[in-house]
Amino acid sequence: MPTRTALIYSHDFSRFSYGDEHPFKIQRFLLAFELMRQYGLTDLPGADIRDCPRATDEQLLTFHSPEYLARLKEFSSSAEPRADFRYGLGDLDNPVFSGLYEWACLGSGGTIEAARLVTEEGYDIAFNMAGGWHHAHRAKASGFSYLNDAVVAINTLLAKGKRVVYLDIDAHHGDGVQEAFYDTDRVLTISIHESGIYFFPGTGFEAETGVGRGAGYSVNVPLVAHADDALFMKAFDEVAFPLLAAFDPDVIVTQLGADTFRTDPLTRLEITTHSYTYILRKLKALKLPWVAVGGGGYNMVNVARAWTLAWGVMNGVELAPKLPADFVAIIGALGYPNRMLLDAMHWAQEDDRNRALDAVEKSIAAIRAAVFPVIIGPYGATDG
Repeated sequence: MPTRTALIYSHDFSRFSYGDEHPFKIQRFLLAFELMRQYGLTDLPGADIRDCPRATDEQLLTFHSPEYLARLKEFSSSAEPRADFRYGLGDLDNPVFSGLYEWACLGSGGTIEAARLVTEEGYDIAFNMAGGWHHAHRAKASGFSYLNDAVVAINTLLAKGKRVVYLDIDAHHGDGVQEAFYDTDRVLTISIHESGIYFFPGTGFEAETGVGRGAGYSVNVPLVAHADDALFMKAFDEVAFPLLAAFDPDVIVTQLGADTFRTDPLTRLEITTHSYTYILRKLKALKLPWVAVGGGGYNMVNVARAWTLAWGVMNGVELAPKLPADFVAIIGALGYPNRMLLDAMHWAQEDDRNRALDAVEKSIAAIRAAVFPVIIGPYGATDG
C-alpha cells in the first residue's frame, strides 16, 4: 500500500518576524516550501498539503501554566517593547513582538494536527516544518521557543493511550521535551546533539536518564565539536535505533533540526545531508506512524535542502542532486552561493575526529550500561 503523507503548511508563516538582527528567520519556511515546489513535491499522489490550525488554550494547558499563557497573550497584543525575565520574555533570544502568541499557537497547532492525522485519519507520516520548539518550558520561553509543540502534541497521543518515542537530531539538546517526560515510562526521549559542556542549553548529558517510573527512559548522546557524518550515524545506529525498536512505540515523533550541518553559523558539528538522509531512511523503514517537526537551522539554504530531502524520503522520491536553476537564482539574490542538494559523506580532520570518536564511544558505553538493561533487557548492555 502506498505511503500516505501530509505536509502541514501555512502562508501565514510570512506574517511574523523575530526582528532583522535575530538569527531565526521565519523566511526559511517559505524557502523550503519553494524548493519542495520546484522539485514537484507539493503535487504528489498520496501526499496532501494541509493547513496549519492554531493550538487552543485547552491543548496548551496540558503542559504550560495559565499564568505564562496569560503573559504571552498580554505581550503579544502590543507593539510596545516589553520584558518579563521570570518567563524568559524580552531578551535577545526570545524577543517580544506583535502577534507573538498567534505565531506560537500556529506552530504548535501544526504539530497537534500532525499527531491527529496519523492517529485519526490514516496518514502514515505528517510533517510540520514550523514545529520543533523543544526548548520551551512549562512557564518559560527559551532558545527562540515560546510554546513546546512537541510536548503538547505528545500529550494528545498519551491521552489516546499511545506509547511514544521522541527522537531529536537537532544540534541543541531537546531539554524542554526531556523535562516534560522525565518521570514517565510512556515516552522514551532520545536526543543526539552537540555537547552541553560548552553549548546551549547546557544540558543533555549521558547521566540524565530519568527519575521514578521514567528512570532509563531519557537518553542523551552528546557529540563534541567536529563530530562528522560517520559519528552521527554511529550514535544513531548504536543507541537510538536499537532503543527505538525495543521500545516498540505506537507513534514516533522526530525533531529534524538542520543546525547540525557543518556550514551552520551557530554550531560546531560537521554533519551533512549524507547522514541526515541516512537516518531518515531508517526511520521510514520502521513503518511506524510518524510525526515529524522542524527545528533549528540558521543557514536558510541548509534548512530548505534538509527539509526538502526529508519530505522526499517520506514520500519515497529520489531527488536530482543539482538544485533547480530557478532556486539557484533565488538563493543567489539572497547572497547564498550555489549549492548541491546532496552532500558527499564528510570526514572531519583527523585530530578533531579522533577526539570526537573517543567522546562518542564513551557516551555509547555509558548508555549501554545504564539504559539498555531498562529498555532492551538484561542482555542489552552486552549484545553486540
